[in-house]
This record gives sequence, C-alpha cells and structure tokens, in this order.
Amino acid sequence: MENLHNRRSITNANTGPPGAFTDIFRRELGFSHPNGFARRFSASEVLVKSLNLYGRLDGHEGCVNAVEFNSSGDLLVSGSDDRQVMLWNWASKARLLAYPSGHTDNIFQTKIMPFSGDCRIITSAGDGQVRLGLFREDGGVETALLGKHHGCVYKLAVEPGSPHIFYSSGEDGFIQHFDLRSNSATKLFCCSSSTGKQTPTSKIGLTSIVIDCRNPYYFAVGGSDEYARVYDIRKCQWVSDRNSDQPVNTFCPSHLIGSNNVHITGLAYSSDSELLVSYNDELIYLFQKNEGMCSSPSSEGLKNINEPQVYSGHRNAQTIKGVNFFGPNDEYILSGSDCGHIFIWKKKEAKLVRLMVGDQHVVNQLEAHPHIPILATCGLEKNVKIWTPQGNDIPPLPGNVKEIMEGNRQGREDRSRVTLTPDVIMHVLRLQRRQTLAYIERRHNRADIVSDEEDAEGHLLGLLDGDVSSEEDSPGNSRDCNIS
Repeated sequence: MENLHNRRSITNANTGPPGAFTDIFRRELGFSHPNGFARRFSASEVLVKSLNLYGRLDGHEGCVNAVEFNSSGDLLVSGSDDRQVMLWNWASKARLLAYPSGHTDNIFQTKIMPFSGDCRIITSAGDGQVRLGLFREDGGVETALLGKHHGCVYKLAVEPGSPHIFYSSGEDGFIQHFDLRSNSATKLFCCSSSTGKQTPTSKIGLTSIVIDCRNPYYFAVGGSDEYARVYDIRKCQWVSDRNSDQPVNTFCPSHLIGSNNVHITGLAYSSDSELLVSYNDELIYLFQKNEGMCSSPSSEGLKNINEPQVYSGHRNAQTIKGVNFFGPNDEYILSGSDCGHIFIWKKKEAKLVRLMVGDQHVVNQLEAHPHIPILATCGLEKNVKIWTPQGNDIPPLPGNVKEIMEGNRQGREDRSRVTLTPDVIMHVLRLQRRQTLAYIERRHNRADIVSDEEDAEGHLLGLLDGDVSSEEDSPGNSRDCNIS
C-alpha cells in the first residue's frame, strides 16, 4: 500500500512530463487504461503537429476529386476527372485495381459500402449519374446505373452501418434514396428556399449531404443559399405528388441570413451531432445541435440561439471544398484552401495548430482514417496524398503564416462586394474551376507568367461582374475539370 501511495504521489506531482507525454507516464505506472490512453494520445496536439507527408498515390490522369477510406481503414478509394475509380492499399502505396466507372463526366464522390466485403463501390459525377461498381470473384468489375439527377451530383451519404442504403443530393435540388436490394431510386423531395406559405419557392442546388451518425434518421443538406437544412427521413413523403420539403432544423450564422453572395460547399457531423458548415469565400462555422432556428429562419428563432464557433485563415473560392473533423473524438477541424495549404484547427479554441502545403494549387478534400491519426487529401494535382505522424521534431507554423492568412482574408473581402443569384453562383463555380486549370496549364506552357496572371484575373472579374455566358458557349469541354 505504501508503494502504491508513493506512485500516486509521483503521478500527481508537477514533476512529470507535460502534455501528451503525461499520458505515457501514467500508462507506464498502470494508472491509465490502454484503450483510453490510445484515444487520448491520438488526439494529442503533439501528434497532430507531427503530421507529415507519408506518400503519394499516383495513377490518375486527371484531378482527384474524391477520396475515402473503407470502414476498417486498410483500403482507400479515389475518383478523378479521368472517370476512373481506383482502389489502393495506402500503407504499401500500391494500387490494387482500377476500373472505368461508366460515368461520362468527372467523378465527384466515391464510397465503399460497409459490410459488403469491400466489393461494392458507389460513385457520383458531373453527368448526374449515381453508379455502382461490383467486384466479381474472377477479379472483374461490373458497373451499373442506379439513378440520375439533372446536373452534377457532388455528394453521397451512406446510412451508418448499412451495406445497402444511401442518399444522393444534386444540383437539381432533389434528394434521392437508394437501396441496393432494389432496382430503382426513390425521389424524396426537392429542396426549396421557401420560408413560409406566402413566400415564393425557388430550387436550391445542392452540393453536400451528410447523415448524423448519432441519430441516423437525421440528415443535413447544403447548397446554393446560406442555410444548412436538417431533415428527418421519417417525415419525408415517400410516395406523394406534393413537395415534402419541411426541415426539422435550420442553421446559419446570423450575419449571413439574407445574404445573396454565399453558399455552402461542405458539411460534416461530429460524433456529438455538432454540424460543421463551410461557406464559399466565407468562413467555417461549428453549430451545436441546439443552435438551430427550428424549421425556418425567423427573428424569434434568432433570439434563442448562440453564435457558432468560427474557423478562419483559409480561402474557399475556386472549387467546392469539403470540411471534416479529425481525432478520435473530433478534437480538430480540417479544411483545404485555394492557397494550396491544409489547415488544421483545434475545435474548442479555433486555434490554428498545423499548416501544411498539400497541393501546388488547391486542396479540395480531406478524409480522416476511421481509427488512427492518418489523413488522406486530394486536390488539383493528379494524386492522393497520405499524411501520418512522423519524426521527433515538431515543426512550427510556417514563418509566413500571417501573410498567407491575410492574403486569403483580403481575397474574401474583395469578393464579398459582389452579389450573385443562386443560379449564377452554381454556373460561375463550374466555369471558375475550368478557368483555374486552364490558367495552370498556361503557366507551365508560357514564359510570360505576369501577362498570364492578368488574363486570368480579367476573366474572373468578368464573371463576377455578371458577364456569364451560357455553358455551351464557354471555352473547353465540361469534362476538363468541373468543380470538386
């Protein structure tokens, strides 16, 4: 007993190592459960700050827009503008297989269905199609069309733990329900901007859909206006001629309500039902589940909500970027940026703890490993990057971090003076990414970079001033990189 008392005294003293190493110290003395230790250590700031590039997965011939781990975390699937789906053993950096998806436009989402033996991959793309890739025992792959939207389908959401059920959201505003045991998709409803019986409705082009893993009946969508809307699948009219678009909750920062120049590009749910919302050329906001405005925005609803946590420093203008949580208990927030950096903030304090160069041009998507502190990212480069904790030296934030963040802030402020309708927003974004990639090609092929930058800036300003021609009249093919 005396020895045990002495060991406790040592543990409680201030002579132990600081931070995450205190957990190691306590574990060695037997005061910390191994599982609890592993989770705390995975969430340590020391570990996050030591994230560095582990390797590149090369093989795609176009921009990589989608990357996702399987449920066990040993495999990774990616989709690209080349319309190929690739399956990787990320640890050995080996491509296991590749197959043509059957899509006729850029792939925006790839997901491995859980509890399917990793043999079913669902995809969506700029052609509006939702497709299935089914691996045969002989090593071949069969592909099939499951459903279709009018316009791009950027995101799919799989019902947690289900090998059969998932949802899609499209630019046409529709949310569709899929069950792989049946041969057809079910249109649930079309998301509209109506906030009351007397208000005219307009379609909301959707860019993101996520399911609350804590309550799988709830799913959130976001798109071409400022509101993130949460729906209860039990209240949706499965077979009805009338629109059943009635959210159970609505989220938006108070200063953005009524805004006509922002829209949502990315959503993520935490394990505690917090909703993370990323806005185009604005900031990232974290809402608690009780910080919504009920079914529709109102002055009365605004009185009863707290302002969300805010994460800033990045720039989200050129593409449709995702946003995500990181850590065993979602202790960190992840986002890409137009400046080519990966931003990692602490969730509680919104403090920037890591800033890494993730792409020569733009980082779009970031996916966390389901069990360990490993990260996969993709962007305008033609590869997937894997990031793991490495080395003993903890690198500080870059010396020019203030300049990077100030440049991103100034770009947002310059853009905020422009007002665009939702339809024009979606159209401009399609053309904008195409122009970004054309500009990159010109930079590599011409010596006169200064003149090139002026050309690109003039084109972008023309778009933002309202000089938006029809998509058919615009230069380039729609397959040559749409939004991701």
